Amino acid sequence: MTAPLLSPALLTRNLVVFGRVLRASGIAVDPGQLVDVQRALALITPTDAPQFYYAARAVFVRRLEELPLFDRAFALFWSELARRDLLPDFPSPDGRREDVVIPLPPEPEEPVLAGMTEEPSGKRPAGAAATVQEHAGTDELAPPREQVVPIRTYSAAERLRQKDFGHLTPAELEEARTLLQQLRWQVGRRRARRTHPAFGVGPGRGLHWRATVRTSLRAAGELTRLAWRVPKTKPRPLVILGDISGSMDRYTRLLLQFFYAVRRGRSEVEVFVFGTRLTRITRDLEHRNVEEAMRRVAAHILDWSGGTRIGAALRTFNRQWARRVLSRGAVTIVVSDGWDRGEAELLRTEIARLQRTSFRLIWLNPLLGDAQYQPLTVGMQTALPYVDDFLPAHNLASLTDLARRLSDLEQRRPLRRMHR
Repeated sequence: MTAPLLSPALLTRNLVVFGRVLRASGIAVDPGQLVDVQRALALITPTDAPQFYYAARAVFVRRLEELPLFDRAFALFWSELARRDLLPDFPSPDGRREDVVIPLPPEPEEPVLAGMTEEPSGKRPAGAAATVQEHAGTDELAPPREQVVPIRTYSAAERLRQKDFGHLTPAELEEARTLLQQLRWQVGRRRARRTHPAFGVGPGRGLHWRATVRTSLRAAGELTRLAWRVPKTKPRPLVILGDISGSMDRYTRLLLQFFYAVRRGRSEVEVFVFGTRLTRITRDLEHRNVEEAMRRVAAHILDWSGGTRIGAALRTFNRQWARRVLSRGAVTIVVSDGWDRGEAELLRTEIARLQRTSFRLIWLNPLLGDAQYQPLTVGMQTALPYVDDFLPAHNLASLTDLARRLSDLEQRRPLRRMHR
């Protein structure tokens, strides 16, 4: 059988369907990859199975574990084309012939491949698995051998990232803790006072004569390259002040896991918690075992799930700890819902002082994840004018966004309004 000439429009539609099959298999496919494959097909014979296979695999497969998924999806796609009499029947690229069981996205209004006539048996039910039975030199169909294909799509993991911490089940809490430990926390870097030699960067803080002379020895004493003194960069210190009062109780335990993940292996991170008093838990979080670290934190905190006096806690921090931990351009993160039983004027004074001494002041409020939330409490209204970034902290997605923001901090302080 000779393969008919495929029109560009039909070829493009079938490539889109092939991308949908790959996504159903668990391989991430973006429009740019489909465009690259279409360009590659202009350089090969599209009806040649091996050429099509290697061209598509070079574009779509990015990781080694995706290769078996791609092979199954390709075998399904190519055999579907053969069954529709658009292309000749080719074996799979590795020479094997096997049944492939892989879920196809539903197509309620169109056949599985665009531009093809539906078989007399009718359309598949939405969400049904497509079973391809290839022939091994005979016209009889062999009994299907179902194979379980792992599908990695927008499912349980993505739903967990979007689910509020206060609504997680015990099993989901354990999975969320594991995902929190996988986040990489890197605060933006700052310029240090010390310098290091650098070539080809233009005038810095003067010439670095030692590095310049050392380089000239390789060229018989000729000054062919100039080394300049360039400031070193270091990660910015990070200070976390977490609310553990009764109003934060449903978020506290997982947020402590968040504090542990940020602190782990980083000497420039300081962690404090407060309810009616301020408690430093930095050393408690240094233990390698997370369960032991949580036990030490619980034994150290005396005002767990009690009242909230944010202003008094900030006053203690500003007087006893700010000078030690807020030097060198530190970023401060306050995690609280803003419920405060203390004096509003005290909170205003201390939060203003905290903003002045911090390179950036970030306030994380778990209630901000609710679309109907409004900062109507006295404590939140008092603190908001002095906050540089007001962000949610109610699920894993919000903490992932926070990690991205911290790694992309600019070198200058944010613009701040003048307060009387």
